[in-house]
Amino acid sequence: MQIIGVRIKKAGRILFYEPNEEELSKGDSVLVETSRGLECGKIVVAPRELLAEEKIETEPGMPLRKIYRKATAEDLIQLERNQAEEKYAFDICMDKIKEHDLPMKLINVEFTFDVNKIIFFFTADGRVDFRDLVRDLAAIFRTRIELRQVGVRDEAKLLGGMGGCGRPLCCASFLGDFIPVSIRMAKDQNLSLNPTKISGVCGRLMCCLKYENDLYCENCPKQTVTLKPRNGSRVIVADGEGKVVAVSFSRRNATILLDTNKTVVASWEDILPVNAEDFESVEEAAQVEEIKPIEPPPKPERPPRAERPVRTERPPRRERPRRTENFNRRYNRQENSERKSERPPRSERPRSDKSRRQSRRDSRR
Repeated sequence: MQIIGVRIKKAGRILFYEPNEEELSKGDSVLVETSRGLECGKIVVAPRELLAEEKIETEPGMPLRKIYRKATAEDLIQLERNQAEEKYAFDICMDKIKEHDLPMKLINVEFTFDVNKIIFFFTADGRVDFRDLVRDLAAIFRTRIELRQVGVRDEAKLLGGMGGCGRPLCCASFLGDFIPVSIRMAKDQNLSLNPTKISGVCGRLMCCLKYENDLYCENCPKQTVTLKPRNGSRVIVADGEGKVVAVSFSRRNATILLDTNKTVVASWEDILPVNAEDFESVEEAAQVEEIKPIEPPPKPERPPRAERPVRTERPPRRERPRRTENFNRRYNRQENSERKSERPPRSERPRSDKSRRQSRRDSRR
């Protein structure tokens, strides 16, 4: 089976699709189906065979789909028209945000190719109640509206800019996904641990620290222990220098109060000590011994049937007599035979005096 890699955004992820009957090559614009609807993308990976054990990236929760069709000249004109409408929608949304006085910053607006949905990206310090804003935008554009809150790294990816090296930002130019970066990478490369020098435009550690880390640590010994900070010790993290105020052993992280009166939570791997004596060595992974099943003791060998002793017949089981004495004694009951013997015969029983009894009829009279 053949697959094709399509990139919808300039620095987005590469999604793989199955080619259709049309002849497609690298650089062609195609229409594909995504979770957001119909989108227009560009082929960045030429058609090739899918290996047996290869894992490809598709839309989350969606199977491998076929290319819808190749984009025509009218589709490219529609794409340019959507990009012009995005600027108009951006201005409308800014006016509505000011009208409702919402504490949010609008970043970007994206239209799907079929204009079935409009997505507004924004940043905010906390949660924002934008239900009235969505209601007003839906009344203006007459389509589905989605407001998506993003972080500072996604903000830099959407807006773009120039890095400290003088080149465009890596996340906005060619990086599809954000790669995890830790401050230990800067230490291994013997770089300055000053946050202002190793942080990017977004305020996080620069993504380029990962590029050459493998060259520096190709022959580095693998660390078998993790350094655990102590309460009250001075440490260095990506956001600056501070003091440890709490340590969580189960989550393997620490709460740090920075010198700027800001509190951050960082894992033990992303914390560097100011004094090595303030850290304790903790085994990173405990070697779990394999639990062996308990073997039962060996059974003695059974002699052959001819050598076995002859079994003697068991005597018949003696029937246990039924004892009702305890039951009768407990419930004050007597045997029927005793009751009959104690009771006098009918002829000897005293008769009641019938003359004393009067019928109702006589009493009424």
